[in-house]
Amino acid sequence: MSTPPHPPTGAGEPRPATDHTRAANAAAAHDLPRDDTDIDRATRGLVARIPEGRITHEGRLVWDIGAYAFCDDDAPDTVNPSLWRQARLNAVHGLFEVTDGVWQARGYDISNVTFIAGEEGWIVIDPLTTEFTARACLELANATLGARPVTAVIYTHSHADHFGGVLGVTSREDVEAGRVRIIAPEGFLREAVAENVVAGPAMIRRAGYMFGPLLEPGPRGHVDCGLGKGIPRGRSALVAPTEEIAETGTELVVDGVRIVFQNTPDTEAPAEMNFFFPDKALLCMAENCTGTMHNVLTPRGAQVRDALAWSKYVNEAIELFADDTEVCFASHNWPTWGRAEVRSYLERQRDLYRWIHDQTLRLANRGLTPVEIAAELRLPGCFADHGDTRGYYGTVSHNCRAVYQRYFGFFDGNPAHLDPLPPVEAGRRYVDAMGGAEAVLAEGRRAFEAGDYRWVAMLVDHLVFADPANAEARELQAAALEQLGYQAESGPWRNFYLTGALELRRGVAAPEQRPPAEFLGALTAEQIFDALGVRLDAARVEGVELTINWTFVDHGVRATPDAPGERHVLGVANCALHHTPGRHDPAAAAGVVVSRATLGRLLTGALAVPDALEAGELAIDGDAGALLTLFGALEAPDGRFAIVEP
Repeated sequence: MSTPPHPPTGAGEPRPATDHTRAANAAAAHDLPRDDTDIDRATRGLVARIPEGRITHEGRLVWDIGAYAFCDDDAPDTVNPSLWRQARLNAVHGLFEVTDGVWQARGYDISNVTFIAGEEGWIVIDPLTTEFTARACLELANATLGARPVTAVIYTHSHADHFGGVLGVTSREDVEAGRVRIIAPEGFLREAVAENVVAGPAMIRRAGYMFGPLLEPGPRGHVDCGLGKGIPRGRSALVAPTEEIAETGTELVVDGVRIVFQNTPDTEAPAEMNFFFPDKALLCMAENCTGTMHNVLTPRGAQVRDALAWSKYVNEAIELFADDTEVCFASHNWPTWGRAEVRSYLERQRDLYRWIHDQTLRLANRGLTPVEIAAELRLPGCFADHGDTRGYYGTVSHNCRAVYQRYFGFFDGNPAHLDPLPPVEAGRRYVDAMGGAEAVLAEGRRAFEAGDYRWVAMLVDHLVFADPANAEARELQAAALEQLGYQAESGPWRNFYLTGALELRRGVAAPEQRPPAEFLGALTAEQIFDALGVRLDAARVEGVELTINWTFVDHGVRATPDAPGERHVLGVANCALHHTPGRHDPAAAAGVVVSRATLGRLLTGALAVPDALEAGELAIDGDAGALLTLFGALEAPDGRFAIVEP
């Protein structure tokens, strides 16, 4: 889908806070967390900083925490004071000592990287999102603490901000030679690549709203993401694990350091693990417990997480490790020190996800719909008094709707909602029913002046979809979303609102992004063919039946028609793909020999078929037209689709 031709309004800079927003944020200033010890935790143990907080690569700026120096000021009226509190904490940057032999770099990515001194070198936990930020943090650690080689990397879970920077701390050659161990939870590779490929373009586009990379840092723009400051520039890489942890209680000695693992699947990520360092009384809770309420369903889109299992795994961690833990750290935000403080922190986190789960189901079993549940549930004081259970990242509103979705799906039971009209058609009918565009605008202006911004957003959305060229409607909708963003406690909610306002005013500005070829190269054959299936334009293969044999060889092996390798059959019939592993079909129209890495480059356009054939990276035996028919029916994903307009 190409960028829609609807014109932006021509409006430029964000508006100031209205009187209603100023009043709302002034009231929120009286409802901040009562436990205000997080600033001590966030600043404790500072030993060094990257000068000015700027990270560059080949002269290009990839990260600048200094752009958030404004967070040191008092809360402006365009930011919820509670979110401002979190933004100030996440703006604290540097290399921090966590405990003896353990340091953590924070503030140089949305996530943290942790360095543990082993007998021979560094054990690196979660090497950030990009190699540029990871390399800068490793250089900071080496310059400050003494240079050490990296001997092991631990991925806590399968989200890209915890493995994407791996090439900044090690190399494929060192891993393949056995000089560096890479340890991850069972199922890591499957989950890491699946989330970024099959639904990757849509997730990437929505992530642009959730993390706000198009927003300028400042009191009227980007201030925080809740879990961390923001996403750095640069693509993520992936090096496959050399070891996976399948069972809780597994103990390894990694570069002389004892580690006991707890496998926690289907919590914050489908593949995730906590782990304990018994000789250091140190517990890593991965991303299962952070300095904020997390998402049961991330707004960028993913599979709904299991809040009940999440709570139970945190309880298991308490039972296994809390009595022996003096320091607890995570992949985001800051550590907690002290045995009693750690236990209280873990118990709050455990009880938070159980409360969200149980109260949602209690109300659902009374017949309330997701929207009604979200309107009724309010965070009780036992959680609201502490920053680590406030909604800076996840919110009660969208988390309870996620729990509902996990159990009941998208449908709320009302038959009027079974087959709703699509937004454009519904928008036109609503506008007509309300007396036309001017009547909608008049009511929208009245509601805006009254500070009823949620109603403005619901109402004027119909007019924008009915007539996306209506500049006044776009600006009114943008202004309402903007004020909602200014009032939001959640960083992602603020970013969604403000990015929506930005695009209504300036048009879709998101760069085209596709899953990296390297991710496709790391897929299993089944995942590769699943990825092809969601790109197949069924209309182009109506009436087509064909079968292609595939042989996957190792990368670097010359592709020849008789090369040995992993065998598969891929067919097209009835406007869909079907796949059979482990054999070839003697009646197939063609045979293809290729490595997964090369196929990844072919599918992303990084390599052309003739060039691959000439280089010996691809071989086709039989009817080459069959492969061209298949490739010709694949739709190239374009992640620049519109969100706040048709």
